[in-house]
Amino acid sequence: DEELVLHYQPKVNMRTGKVLGAEALLRWNHPERGLVPPLEFLPLVEDNDLAIEIGAWVIGQALRQQSRWLADGIRIKISINISGRHLQQNGFAGELEQLLQSCPEVPAELIELEVLETTALGDIGRVSEIIGQCRALGVSVSLDDFGTGYSSLTYLRRLPADTLKIDCSFVRDMLADPEDLAIVEAIIGLSEAFQRQVIAEGVETEEHGKLLLRLGCELGQGYGIARPMPAQDLPEWVRAYRQPAGWREIGHQHWLREDLPLHLAKFNHGALVDRIIAALESGQLTRDEPDLRPTANQFADWYKGEGAARYGALDEFRPVAKAHEALLGLLGEALDGRPDNADAPG
Repeated sequence: DEELVLHYQPKVNMRTGKVLGAEALLRWNHPERGLVPPLEFLPLVEDNDLAIEIGAWVIGQALRQQSRWLADGIRIKISINISGRHLQQNGFAGELEQLLQSCPEVPAELIELEVLETTALGDIGRVSEIIGQCRALGVSVSLDDFGTGYSSLTYLRRLPADTLKIDCSFVRDMLADPEDLAIVEAIIGLSEAFQRQVIAEGVETEEHGKLLLRLGCELGQGYGIARPMPAQDLPEWVRAYRQPAGWREIGHQHWLREDLPLHLAKFNHGALVDRIIAALESGQLTRDEPDLRPTANQFADWYKGEGAARYGALDEFRPVAKAHEALLGLLGEALDGRPDNADAPG
């Protein structure tokens, strides 16, 4: 009933501020329920041929939209998600070629296919062959949700994908979870070793972008950049976009691996201070609110442990204890009317 629509979420180079592309994201514009997200309906069709029909419609729609954007002076790459069933059907590359020929004004280089890593691992030989056929047409291929499919170095070497897309679940929590940070860092390292591009989805804040840039990942996508938007809204957004000054200032500077815990502690401590200030200003920092002291004590643990071991000899390190002790005291007074310095790093 022509109720399917595509929204587009921009992808940017966080260092330069250039808008590089947009991912086409399917929505069902239900006459009664409004916009229905894909996870509520696509799983119902992924195991039958309707998934193939929908996939072909998405490619055609994205190509037509690309044609309109080019006419409007917007030249960015469109990324299209391809289901495993659609990708592995007989003649997929031929179908893609026909669709490309239906919009000859759209260069194939401005089309990217996003293939789930788990799809690629299901039949590595066949998927590699199909990806190679698609790349021969001029389109690029991104391995989506990378890191979630138990991939091995052998798989990565055999898959002719242009880009690795770090799954948002790792990026979103990397500021608070050292294990997720280690996974993100490892994927960036793999991309460099295998000469692949790497992009992070799940960039929700400016701090996410700062850390990714320091780790060597320049490309990003997520709510901290832009939410998915209707096609007609994207040209104006592209022309107006400016990356945060903090991203621009980082440039090409990278951190040493040994200093990552320091910067993780810095990010977490800054987030804690912001939460305390916001709660105090709103009057919501009470006994009924979640206790922020365990979060504060995480910083104290780092300060007395890894921090002291690496930076304890520096004159600048020692005054941090007094400042953090004062913060814990203020937090304790605000929570229950008495100082709470028992776990301060000093």
